Amino acid sequence: MDFSKLMQEANKMQRQMQQAQKELEETLFEVESSGGAIKISIYGNYHVEKIDIDEDLIKDADKEMLEDMLLVAMNDALETVTEEANKIGEAMQSKMPNLGF
Repeated sequence: MDFSKLMQEANKMQRQMQQAQKELEETLFEVESSGGAIKISIYGNYHVEKIDIDEDLIKDADKEMLEDMLLVAMNDALETVTEEANKIGEAMQSKMPNLGF
């Protein structure tokens, strides 16, 4: 593979990666936790848009239990975004040409 073609491929992959990153950042993930009692809406750039807590949970839960449930829900939401970002990275890496390094 000549250097010029290699640079064209690298530029193409860079554009694809930037587009995939932009799409991820604009994607809104809806994550449910605690049997759907807590719902978190989070964008792919880790910006939390909304947290929805079921009214019954607020009435029935004590402060410590509610904090624990929110902690689990937030970690689930962050993990969801991280997993999606990792999938994009792996997909991009699989498209990279084998240069024999």
